[in-house]
Amino acid sequence: MDVFALITLVGGLAFFLYGMNVLSSGLERMAGGKLESALKKITSNRFKCLLLGAGITAAIQSSSAVTVMLVGLVNCGIMNIGQSIGVVMGSNIGTTMTAWILTLVGIESDNPLISLLKPENFSLIFAFVGILLIMGSKKAKRKDIGHILIGFAVLMYGMKLMSGAVKPLAELPAFTRLLTAFQSPILGVLAGLFITAVIQSSSASVGILQALALTGSVSYGAAIPIIMGQNIGTCVTALLSSIGVSKNAKKVAVVHVAFNVIGTTVCLSLYCLANGIFHFAFTNQPIDAVGIAAVHTAFNLLTTAMLVPFTKQLERFANFVLPETADPSGTSAGLLDKRLLSTPSVAISECNNLAIEMLKIANETLRSTFSLFQNYDPKKAQAILKNESALDRYEDELGTYLVPLSAQSLSEADSLKISQMLHTIGDFERLGDHAVNMLHAAQELYEKRLVFSSAAKKELSVLLEAIQEILSLTQKAYQLGDLTIAMQVEPLEQTIDQLVTRIKSRHIKRLQAGECSIELGFVLSDVLTNLERVSDHCSNIAVAVIELSHSSFDTHKYLDGIRSESEQYKDAYNQFSVKYTL
Repeated sequence: MDVFALITLVGGLAFFLYGMNVLSSGLERMAGGKLESALKKITSNRFKCLLLGAGITAAIQSSSAVTVMLVGLVNCGIMNIGQSIGVVMGSNIGTTMTAWILTLVGIESDNPLISLLKPENFSLIFAFVGILLIMGSKKAKRKDIGHILIGFAVLMYGMKLMSGAVKPLAELPAFTRLLTAFQSPILGVLAGLFITAVIQSSSASVGILQALALTGSVSYGAAIPIIMGQNIGTCVTALLSSIGVSKNAKKVAVVHVAFNVIGTTVCLSLYCLANGIFHFAFTNQPIDAVGIAAVHTAFNLLTTAMLVPFTKQLERFANFVLPETADPSGTSAGLLDKRLLSTPSVAISECNNLAIEMLKIANETLRSTFSLFQNYDPKKAQAILKNESALDRYEDELGTYLVPLSAQSLSEADSLKISQMLHTIGDFERLGDHAVNMLHAAQELYEKRLVFSSAAKKELSVLLEAIQEILSLTQKAYQLGDLTIAMQVEPLEQTIDQLVTRIKSRHIKRLQAGECSIELGFVLSDVLTNLERVSDHCSNIAVAVIELSHSSFDTHKYLDGIRSESEQYKDAYNQFSVKYTL
């Protein structure tokens, strides 16, 4: 084996890892928010969690990505450690799919139909179709399919390069002696562990072993311990992702390590004991790529079947290793974990959940503020100030998180969703500011013992009813992404503007007639201005919901268009004008 063969081997590994990355990223973008919705359905049923973990890993072809995602979700408090255990077990089964795909490299047949399954015969066609989709299509989904085809082609080509580069090794006595040394179970486990830990991909390490197996020099006796060690080596990713997270999130890594170490220890012990008694003849026979895939699958299925009944015990073990202690710093609700950036579709869904929570807080804060004009309560006032501070934190957290998230490789739908959130979180925060402004007005009325006239109270009551309806419509429209509801917000906002104008006009007449004081006039004017601003922000939010479906966020152009051309807008405006009359 000369230096050029070594370069080919290293280059093949690079192609393999890059292809796996492109394939995994493309599959994850195609899955989009489905990953998040699937995780939301997780229950305490261990078998459902198991199937979910296997399904997600098979879908995105990366057990490491699933593990990092689990650490992030548990750190956020979205999942608990008990739910994550089943997903961890399932991901070990899901990752065996890659080994079966890689067995295509070893196909040998004179049959033309079977030869079509060989990577060198179809992967280049995949690459050609993929590049046509990427360069010739404007649709994001087709581009994602193109990336998946390109990634698969590069992966298989890398596998072919590796297998070709290592063929000369079969003739080297030193290589044969090295593989013979791996017949020692302990050395085999350590070798598999080390290789997987270095490249942080069990799929890649299995691929390397399959490439070596194509030389005919790797025996079952050497391969079995290496495969078991590879499962332990993949835990390195979980351990690295658990740095700097909460104890509950660290427990995911503890469970992952315990699961694979226990599985390897038990299975290896049983294998060595049985081999010592029955002296299996196959241990000295050469293993091929299919054999490696079969052993890999059998080991993971056996380990999972053995430990599924003991999920509670694994959870107790994790709690024993990392006992619960009081966290003096506390954990803010809806914390967004940077580890979720490795699975952007999940991160976007969690950002959206936090944005919805932010809108709910703003809505509740405003409604609480309105009640203070009827009955001022200092405790409610403190709660309003606390909520406004929370809204400030949420806006800062979301804004800071969405910027690096937008730089990730995203589908068109995910990119638009980020744009929508960036357009709306400022409006959510401003709703809280207006609540505080009106709180100060209510506080002034209470402290100075000022009372609005009966006419002003009736007018303000009608306006507040309209404001509460527009808040309700806005929250439903954003939370459900309902265009029909969102279309009702703008005509109601125009109705509110008209109400504010009329109330101000009537107030001036009362001032001129001496029915209202200047001091009360300042307070009422401040309240009216803030309520009008609240309806403006609701309009902005609703327009963002509508424009998400149009793939554009030109608010002014949209509003000018519907006000002058939309019959639906005119009908809704007329209905609201009749409903809210002074």
